[in-house]
Amino acid sequence: MRKSLVLLLLYTAISRADTCSTIASQTNIDVAYPLELDYIHEQEKYWSTSCISLKPSCILFPTSAAEVSTILQAINEGDESFAVKSGGHNPNNYFSSVASGPLISTARLNEAILNSNTGVLRMGPGNRLDDIAKKLQGSGWTFVGGRIGNTGTGGLMLGGGLSYMSAQYGWAASSALEYEVVLANGTIVTASDTENADLARALRGGGNNFGIVTTYTLQTYRQGNIWGGNVIFKHDDKVASNLLRAVRDFTEYNIDDRAAVIVTAERSTGLVIPELIDIELLDTWILFLFYDGPTPPGNLFRNFTEAGVPIANFAKQRTYSEYISGSNWVVVKGSVVQIGTETIPLPSSQDSDVVMEGIHEHWRSVSSKTLLELGGIASIAYQPFPKAITRQAKARAPDLIDADDGADRLILELNYSFIPQIDYEKMGDVLEETYTGVRQRVLGWQEEGILSDVYCPIFMNYGFYRQNYWERLRPESRAFAQQVAAKYDPNNFFRNRTGGWKP
Repeated sequence: MRKSLVLLLLYTAISRADTCSTIASQTNIDVAYPLELDYIHEQEKYWSTSCISLKPSCILFPTSAAEVSTILQAINEGDESFAVKSGGHNPNNYFSSVASGPLISTARLNEAILNSNTGVLRMGPGNRLDDIAKKLQGSGWTFVGGRIGNTGTGGLMLGGGLSYMSAQYGWAASSALEYEVVLANGTIVTASDTENADLARALRGGGNNFGIVTTYTLQTYRQGNIWGGNVIFKHDDKVASNLLRAVRDFTEYNIDDRAAVIVTAERSTGLVIPELIDIELLDTWILFLFYDGPTPPGNLFRNFTEAGVPIANFAKQRTYSEYISGSNWVVVKGSVVQIGTETIPLPSSQDSDVVMEGIHEHWRSVSSKTLLELGGIASIAYQPFPKAITRQAKARAPDLIDADDGADRLILELNYSFIPQIDYEKMGDVLEETYTGVRQRVLGWQEEGILSDVYCPIFMNYGFYRQNYWERLRPESRAFAQQVAAKYDPNNFFRNRTGGWKP
């Protein structure tokens, strides 16, 4: 009798700790286990194979906020770690991936309902950016999303979201009017500027610390055909100097907020670029040009397109949907992906060469260590962060990034991809050396008076797990996030049970 009671108690404890079996036996929520097709298919959708290799105990597929609430209540009964996955773009292990715990996939929270009169869109986090662009195609409305179509909307919005249209409308999160959120205890609430406004602000740049967003209500904007595409140059010192000068000057002097650029340098022992450009030994510059209209003014991008003799120029008029879905070639399949970032003050025109070429020389020196890595690809993207973005963001909604509009900046995205998963930490050291070297140079130039001493938060959507996102925000923003987390998650459920940067 006593043995039976012990076994019963043991079975009960195991059952309480096993969210997968609880959800499978007591609800109609779809649960996929290892070796099942839904599990395999969903697990393959991460950008990095390091995340794919982390095997959750099951994958849960809720279709509503109520079902997410049920799942969180079940997880609360045990002590498992868990993760929430939108598009799987974030390559940091355990941020949207988990080993031996339940994974909540938002794939079936994929509604996209547009009010064609007002442009207000109700969007689920299960959509990717190209999904939304396709669903809005032909409506005359567009959304402020990211630049790579395969990116999930959930993580993008919670990190802020940098868009080709940010100089017009601010961060992607700046256009969020309302959030439907499931809190740690399963309570479903609305967050907006008039209801739970502190939570709404915290969700704009606060990551996954406050709840699971099941619906975003967004303002979209009028748009017809756009112009854009990639322009590719083979690297040489003159092209590099011209492009680094061009992106610096564009950030300060461009007055047409419909225009955007990303200037990317790529190095690899081999990579196939779409549209039949095959380069065995890659050392190139790949530009992403964008204009929110059918044709840009004639000289707008001349400093970029005439930086040298391009290998190829694919810029043309097209729909936004075609453009953003056509960017998915940048997703490197079958590789470990690591992304880091830095934000730097824009150097003056006088000091442009010292700063821009100094940073680029540092990147080339460090990235050379990766070129013999199996499948190694190194890239650096120079992305304008002009005053116009912060002006538009502040005009629309408060956020935790809280950048001032008194200075222009550049956001650097640093990417390394490679095949051997065993080299995850070794390559992480190289990435850390890259962004740390940039930071040290910036601080040195500030001491010398070459760069202005301005607030430079790092951008969550590009952050490496070793970087401290919260320490780079204003102290007031971090304190506010801590207050909001304590209010809406007093038991530290999200802090203790899932990954990500914690305030």
